[in-house]
Amino acid sequence: MTPLPLNQQLLNACAALLLLLSFAMLSQRRIVSLVNLFAVQGAVIAATTLLVAWRTGETHLYFSAALTLALKVAFLPWLLHRLIRRLEVRWDTEPLLDISGTMLAGIVIVVFAFGLAEPITHLASTSMRNAIGIAVAVVLLAFLMMITRRKAMSQVIGFLSMENGLFFGAMSATYGMPMIVELGVALDVLVAVLVLGVFFFQIREQFDSLDLHHLERLGERR
Repeated sequence: MTPLPLNQQLLNACAALLLLLSFAMLSQRRIVSLVNLFAVQGAVIAATTLLVAWRTGETHLYFSAALTLALKVAFLPWLLHRLIRRLEVRWDTEPLLDISGTMLAGIVIVVFAFGLAEPITHLASTSMRNAIGIAVAVVLLAFLMMITRRKAMSQVIGFLSMENGLFFGAMSATYGMPMIVELGVALDVLVAVLVLGVFFFQIREQFDSLDLHHLERLGERR
């Protein structure tokens, strides 16, 4: 068997690390640690983008890596940490599933994701086509985190992790989206986080908590 080139081995390692980080986020209840894991996830995606840009010579991927570093490794984690300090939200409440149940569900989701991505893998012509299954798994694991968490802050981090998985999937299948699309998506994510930050303060002012079960109770009363 011919050994893989070094850059391909590095790309596979980055993809595996991204999946491990998704499992770490799924099992983490401390919100500050969740933000830190999200920043590390962004750094892994930026490193992967740089490797792909170096291997393929696609210039726009260098700009994508710089945008990822600025937005997902620097600005958004800083903004989320500031919101955590202002809102005094340190820990998530008891999730809908315990840690062991969540991990078991995550393993089932990964198997399902690789089966779902297999037809796309055969159609893709990029050197990262084997990572498409991991990209789908990252998206589904982030969605699982959004479903099982009660704190609004944790759900927002799950949403941001899902966007990371979508970006990684686009890069795996097609070596990234056009630059104008990436800028539009980055702007949408930034605006969404800012709006959700205002939404957090409104929830905290009304209920003195960011636990979303208060909103469910309010809906039941109506």
